[in-house]
Amino acid sequence: MPTFEAQKSPMVPYHIRQYQDSDHKRVVDVFTKGMEEYIPSTFRHMLMLPRTQLLLLGVPLALVLVSGSWLLAVICIFVLLLLLRLLARQPWKDYVALCLQTDMADITKSYLNVHGACFWVAETGGQVVGTVAAQPVKDPPLGRKQLQLFRLSVSSQHRGQGIAKALTRTVLQFARDQGYSDVVLETSTLQQGAVTLYLGMGFKKTGQYFMSMFWRLADIYTIQLKYSFPSA
Repeated sequence: MPTFEAQKSPMVPYHIRQYQDSDHKRVVDVFTKGMEEYIPSTFRHMLMLPRTQLLLLGVPLALVLVSGSWLLAVICIFVLLLLLRLLARQPWKDYVALCLQTDMADITKSYLNVHGACFWVAETGGQVVGTVAAQPVKDPPLGRKQLQLFRLSVSSQHRGQGIAKALTRTVLQFARDQGYSDVVLETSTLQQGAVTLYLGMGFKKTGQYFMSMFWRLADIYTIQLKYSFPSA
């Protein structure tokens, strides 16, 4: 695998290198915390939906009209908010669990032992603070050779230092060196920081869809993005 020179932030020095098995615990921690950070924003997004506001207003009012009890209505609102919070939490928990049971269960096997794939970490002070991975797309469009970017995550304490951008550049350089025509990825409308990062680096939006019925009800799209190399 090609190696990449240390890259420096003006604030904190960091180094991007290939994943090692000894990194696994910290990589899982960075990835898990990064995904679970979207639980509160999912909950807030759901609260702003007209259908949710109608539910939070209509059901308690119906209880008041039927029972005459405002206390019951207040309890109902708290129960509905709790259920919404659990509903916002579960898809992220399920996604993390799925990843940890599949490709991230054995990162060396899933990435480093696969031709044309790799997994990198960003390290500072001897600690892994960021991750990114890439695998070949199995069935790319005719005449294209595509690499998919996965698992980009940076610990909350180390954001704003250019690490996510450097990790993305590492994937782009790897793809260029390996002769790929495109780098593709998926993110969500909820992950605006990631969307802004990718668009700013030259990725173009190619489509969007709802990943499941939950995401449709929550009105959160999965966004498809692509970076094409000029020579392709």
